[in-house]
Amino acid sequence: MLQNLGNAMLVQADKHQLIALQFAAQGFSKLARKYEEHAEEERGFAQQMFNRVLDLGGKLFLTKQEATDLPETPLELLKEELSLSHGGLKDILPLVQAAADDITTYDILKEYYKDEEEDMYWTEQQLELIDTIGYENWLLKQL
Repeated sequence: MLQNLGNAMLVQADKHQLIALQFAAQGFSKLARKYEEHAEEERGFAQQMFNRVLDLGGKLFLTKQEATDLPETPLELLKEELSLSHGGLKDILPLVQAAADDITTYDILKEYYKDEEEDMYWTEQQLELIDTIGYENWLLKQL
């Protein structure tokens, strides 16, 4: 469980790093920083999970990444991220609950869940802001 989740987080971290580069190239420096930080957080959680696998006597492995297209605009990304967040949180919650007997694993998963929940709320706020002030005005705030 931790191994697979850690590998999935590395894939997401790579995706967010590429998106940060893309947004920086488009001039959206605030969004670029946000997604650089997000990639670092995901790598940190992956490292915690991999360390826990080792603590429990497990063996690490790396999964193969599949090629995927990146969203081209910030709006496309926000919508995609919100959809992924909703599904991801539903998938993670049972894992958190299943780890209740292993306090170390539970704490790692609980912190990861909270971080993902905060990211989801941020994304929802951005989409609400776009609805309120308009996409072009929101983009100006991301420069």
